[in-house]
Amino acid sequence: MVSHNLNDVFAVADRIVVLRLGRTVASGEASGFDSQSAVELMTTGRSSREGVGSGAGGVRESAKAAMLGLREEQPPEGGRSALVSAGAVQTFGDYAQGLWSRVRAGESGVLPVVLGAALIAGIFQAQNADFLSPGNLMNLLVQGSVFMLIGMGEVFVLILGEIDLSLGFVAGIGATIATMLVQPNVAWPWWAAIAAALAATAALGAVQGSLITRLRLPSFVVTLAGLLGFQGAMIELLGTGGTIPIPNQTINNLASGTLSPTAGWILVAGAVIAYAGVIVMRDGRRRRSGLVAPPPGLTALKILAAAVAGMVLVVLCNVNRGVARFPFSGMPWVFPIVFGVLIAWSFVLGRTRFGRYVYAIGGSAETARRAGVDLALIRTLAFVLAGMTAGLGGVIYASRLNSISTSFDGGTIVLYVVATAVIGGASLFGGRGQPLHAVLGGVVIAGIVNGMALLGLPAAVQLMATAAVLLAAITVDVVVRRRGVTARL
Repeated sequence: MVSHNLNDVFAVADRIVVLRLGRTVASGEASGFDSQSAVELMTTGRSSREGVGSGAGGVRESAKAAMLGLREEQPPEGGRSALVSAGAVQTFGDYAQGLWSRVRAGESGVLPVVLGAALIAGIFQAQNADFLSPGNLMNLLVQGSVFMLIGMGEVFVLILGEIDLSLGFVAGIGATIATMLVQPNVAWPWWAAIAAALAATAALGAVQGSLITRLRLPSFVVTLAGLLGFQGAMIELLGTGGTIPIPNQTINNLASGTLSPTAGWILVAGAVIAYAGVIVMRDGRRRRSGLVAPPPGLTALKILAAAVAGMVLVVLCNVNRGVARFPFSGMPWVFPIVFGVLIAWSFVLGRTRFGRYVYAIGGSAETARRAGVDLALIRTLAFVLAGMTAGLGGVIYASRLNSISTSFDGGTIVLYVVATAVIGGASLFGGRGQPLHAVLGGVVIAGIVNGMALLGLPAAVQLMATAAVLLAAITVDVVVRRRGVTARL
């Protein structure tokens, strides 16, 4: 077996051979290695442990490394390999050791953004006791939902190593079309108006994607032109009046409406049960296939953590956030909308051939082309999905204000959106990113904007603080990428 997954290698191998720069730097019984020495051998060609590794000492230039796990036993009769029983065994210690090895190798996942969000919450709570109040938290999450949705669309493009600067005004076009179609003189059903808006923004994505992929124009230039052109189109559609109210209550409720307390509990319970079923089946499949899987106790802790988080969310949502004369509580409609898009796009990227092709192109477009991937088609479809998702974000934006106007600042929104994706963990260099990154980054961006507004700080300070956080996120991205060249590939 050839793999860079140390957990899998140590789970199935009797002997290990470590290659670096095409040369064998260490070999021997698996018991003579551990995760730390293996990472050191793959990245530097030597190990700090006595007697492990040889040759290529100290060379640190970018290189690919590999581990060969050699299983000496022959498969038993019936075709079942001895790997099955080996892959089913893993303790908490093994899992923690593997996790720490990945962190040391630069694969920290969402840990930085989670720690950053906790730090930001602590700072603002210390300055204003209302920051973590239920009312403010719900307002923060509703405010951030627009960034989350458009950011999940941007992730498709970033994984390819491209960028879309037009998504802010693509969202504005979607909001404008949906608003105009539900006006009394047109009177489209709300669902048809939203469907038409999403179809239109998907078409805008297709046009830009085709220009980028078929004519090989830089995505930065094409989408910058789109930013300017779509802003003009939006102004033209809205006319000189400038503001159009939304008369349809269903669309207005997408961001402003709330579920009943009971409906909130039912929704979260269903989500937790579905999550539990997915991870239990996934871990079971890995064990049956002979691959390493988390210990059952850890799986149970993950399910318990998800249940506790869901319960906390519902309790916060059901707290009365109004006043005595006007009580207001319940989970906002936009929460299940964001969650639904997160699940859908996570499935598309993680469980479909299209998603695998997107990551392959982002990792190495030439390699993907040689493997037979239709680069133009996949890239264009990624821009289509980005545009469609941005259209939904625009509808949610208009729903929050119950209107759409020419004051819509799509330029600022797209900057926040790119910051949202990168802060959450997506890479500007392509090949890495998940919809979850946009959701977590959206919480951070919304927290900064909301917290500074509570402190009464001017918009200029908010923009500078967001810029500082974005620079920090990009720095982490660059560092992880450099370490990943030698430690992860």
